[in-house]
Amino acid sequence: MTPDFLVTHSGGFHADELLSSVVLTRLFPKARIVRSRAPEWITPGADRIIYDVGGAYDAAAQVFDHHQRGAPLRDDGQPYSSFGLVWKHYGCDYLADLGLPGAHIETLHASFDGSFVLPIDLMDNGALSPSIAGPLAGLTLPSLLETLKPVFDEKDPEAENRGFHAALAIARSFVEARIAQSAAKLRAEALVHQAIVDTGEGRILELPVGMPFRPAIIKAGADHLLFVVHPRDKDWCLTTIRRADEGFEVRADLPAAWAGLTDGDLEAVCGVEGASFCHNGRFIAAARTREAALVMAELAVREAVANGVK
Repeated sequence: MTPDFLVTHSGGFHADELLSSVVLTRLFPKARIVRSRAPEWITPGADRIIYDVGGAYDAAAQVFDHHQRGAPLRDDGQPYSSFGLVWKHYGCDYLADLGLPGAHIETLHASFDGSFVLPIDLMDNGALSPSIAGPLAGLTLPSLLETLKPVFDEKDPEAENRGFHAALAIARSFVEARIAQSAAKLRAEALVHQAIVDTGEGRILELPVGMPFRPAIIKAGADHLLFVVHPRDKDWCLTTIRRADEGFEVRADLPAAWAGLTDGDLEAVCGVEGASFCHNGRFIAAARTREAALVMAELAVREAVANGVK
């Protein structure tokens, strides 16, 4: 059944129904969004999907609310918002409609649910406060979307709907970009895994292009790797590998003598023609050629091993 209407509540809008609308309008682009609390609209019907209003959760009747007594909970007891419910039932179809590989859809559905959907669900239900973000609390996605609500003394009756649709466009861009990034990481994982196999016991991982590499390195248990080399625009990069997702500690730093140097100064110190840059923080360097970048990487490995890095 293809709905003619996507029905959510009128009045002030929030992230959960906006993000639900992102999913549903992609799947049903000809359906009209109706923002109303009128009984004739929030009563289930074959021509509509109702979400964040309606006082029930009934997937068969296409009603996805979470405000009623006995509201739905996840298997671990955490609450759903309308976004979580819509994602549960329509998320895989949404990912398929984006053209993502079928083999990746289940993984992407679960990862997006845990990293993006669940925090929205918790915040909407008051189970998570944006205040935990400290000074950044007002910059969380739900807070930013709500800044598009009309001000209290706005007299235009259409202001709410204009704000909703403006926020919807922004919400859509964030959802699509986040999913595109997650999908790219899965594609990168296969490429990095093959590069690890090709590298064997070497300490330097060469990649065909810059891409997310740490998750695949960790997954492969490639603890012997110290540095990554890859092309970038017109030069080549030499980068370190962080030990953890949080923080900046790396498996091995680039040589201290290179820190902050560029071009001729860096060439003189490291002895590599074509060396062009080393960040003062010693986590990234650059060279004008692949050969120069690989020689720099070998020098960095030798110094790291000499300093006790295993």
